Amino acid sequence: MAKQSFAGKVVWITGASSGIGKSLALVFHRTGAKLILSARRTDALEEVQRECGAGPDVHILPLDLANLDELSGRVETALGFFGHVDCMVHNAGVALRDTAIHTDLEVDQRIMATNYFGPVAITKALLPSMLARGGGQFVVVGSLSGKYGGPLLSSYAASKHALHGFFESLRAEVHSDNIGITFVIPGFIRTPIATHALTRNGAAFGRTLDVHERGMDPDECAERILRAVERGKREALVGGLEVYTVHMHRFFPATFEALIRNHPVKRLNRLKRLFSFRKGESV
Repeated sequence: MAKQSFAGKVVWITGASSGIGKSLALVFHRTGAKLILSARRTDALEEVQRECGAGPDVHILPLDLANLDELSGRVETALGFFGHVDCMVHNAGVALRDTAIHTDLEVDQRIMATNYFGPVAITKALLPSMLARGGGQFVVVGSLSGKYGGPLLSSYAASKHALHGFFESLRAEVHSDNIGITFVIPGFIRTPIATHALTRNGAAFGRTLDVHERGMDPDECAERILRAVERGKREALVGGLEVYTVHMHRFFPATFEALIRNHPVKRLNRLKRLFSFRKGESV
């Protein structure tokens, strides 16, 4: 597939107030894209909008993905800004940091609503307009946890696995409609995802993990994602040494299972300290 340009294209990004989403907003804006930025916090979105220049080509659209009944209306509002959306970036999400047995079912449901049902609801409402215009693109920011499960991540891993299943099926259904789907699998990126992760009763985890503090800069991550999307890649692994666990899980499942159930984050952190270089996959 030929490399595409996003100059003048309309890109809608969820989770755009911080982390990877904020960096994606800035990098897409530099390409000349028109932006719709969504997250729960209006003040944080306004700050990103100012960093982009606060011109007429950057709109903010606050929303909570867990409020499923409101999302179709948010799609109508988004379409009203520029008349269409060329590229939908599903980036927003919430993580879990607790054991499955101790996590309240309401927390499981909240994570699934935010990470899975919310993106699905937006996609279903947005897809008809893309089909009518003859094309479009979805970028789905997943996780290593969408490739394999690990301790303290049960509902988060389930939601990311579900995204893979839905969008792989959708890809097969729209393959002849000029609608592309790029799945991004980030490794450890320097974002507040662990700080905002939910615990058993819905309270925030409230602290960072060393693997994230030592992880890839979100701006570098966003640049790599942009290159993958421009090239129309089906899937892109973005991160350091940890992204190779995807291949380990596939080819050495028994060894991987032993690793993952024995403090995988601590082990991966020791590996990162052992190697002074970073092996990010080129996209």
